[in-house]
Amino acid sequence: MTDPQSALRHLFDVAVQRALPLHNTAAHLPPPPKGRTVVLGAGKAGGAMAQAVEALWPKDAPLSGLVVTRYGHTPPRPSGLPQRIEVVEASHPVPDAAGLQAAERILALAQGLTADDLVLCLISGGGSALLTLPAEGISLALKQDINRQLLASGANIAEMNCVRKHLSRIKGGRLAAACAPARVVTLTISDVPGDDPSIIASGPTVPDASLCSDALAILQRYAIAVPAEVLHALQSGTWETPKPGSPVFTGHALHMIATPQQSLEAAAEAARAQGLNAYILSDEIEGESREVGKVHAALARAAARGQGPFQKPCVILSGGETTVTLKPQPAGTPRGRGGRAGEFCLGLAQALQDQPGVWALAADTDGIDGIEDNAGARVSPDTLSRAAALGHKVDDHLQRNDAYGFFAAIDDLVVTGPTHTNVNDFRAILVL
Repeated sequence: MTDPQSALRHLFDVAVQRALPLHNTAAHLPPPPKGRTVVLGAGKAGGAMAQAVEALWPKDAPLSGLVVTRYGHTPPRPSGLPQRIEVVEASHPVPDAAGLQAAERILALAQGLTADDLVLCLISGGGSALLTLPAEGISLALKQDINRQLLASGANIAEMNCVRKHLSRIKGGRLAAACAPARVVTLTISDVPGDDPSIIASGPTVPDASLCSDALAILQRYAIAVPAEVLHALQSGTWETPKPGSPVFTGHALHMIATPQQSLEAAAEAARAQGLNAYILSDEIEGESREVGKVHAALARAAARGQGPFQKPCVILSGGETTVTLKPQPAGTPRGRGGRAGEFCLGLAQALQDQPGVWALAADTDGIDGIEDNAGARVSPDTLSRAAALGHKVDDHLQRNDAYGFFAAIDDLVVTGPTHTNVNDFRAILVL
């Protein structure tokens, strides 16, 4: 085997490669319709998904549309590929005016279509922030404030997106309703545990079974401060979403073109090709990132001792979407930097206590851990000792939610740049 960390990075690259849109789109494209084909979409993979459709769609068939992706996540255009779908960029994870303008334009493009027309909706993770169109009476500033509170609260992705879709004029199936009577075909890359399409990007083109009362309960559970008019609208059901069975979804289709499980299976196959036993825990793991890291550490330590269900040499793989609850800080204390993957690695390293024979890599498959410039971080059998030699204690960094500062100090950040896809958390622990 090559260097353990190089082997783990190879598994991450394989997982990302499996989820790239160009490899997964062709089988799910419908034939061109009698009328127009309009492409609408949002998400971190939006630019790459648009390019895949442009490359695969018949050259003599009409094609136009608009997709919004995150700043810096539009891939370089292949030589000779004409641009027929406009790609714009906006802010994630907190929405901005560019995202608002894109959502307004996308909703406008959905107007005036006929039964002869086809709408291809390209949806991937991150679309909830990128496709922001607040409900009547909500300003962008208020939507931004609620979003920030949710991100810091520890709410999981299903809870956050339940709130987001009920405070929106375009999410929660409303975009599909706006496209009527055109047929809608949604191509989705999943970034959520369980691959529920109503949660991915807050489900702009699919039925929503959640209720305004559910959104209200989530706001109350996490003590999210909202104005009285928002509470009243949710209490009265004014902002209810289109439900399963609604005729607005008649004739529509949805295809899941890439999922976390598929990427984990690709990584497992690559590990076995290197002579390793490969075990996939789950693609649906949720919970507080540092605590999930501690559970993974217990499994790795058992395997290192020759105990438990995993036989070394092995790789233990998992995916899903963990959460980070920001710790209160003393006044004047700067908050740390980092995202879910880095905080998982902090919890893992703390619990492993430099366990011999164990290495790990955790990274977000979109190439961005939270809002930082790294995808994640690495853990080695000497992580804590190297950090301690430089005066860094893992407990201090956990208290500040400062995974970035900890792993930057020991040169163990994983930096990839945008990958142009998104199947969420990737975690691999190598036990030799």
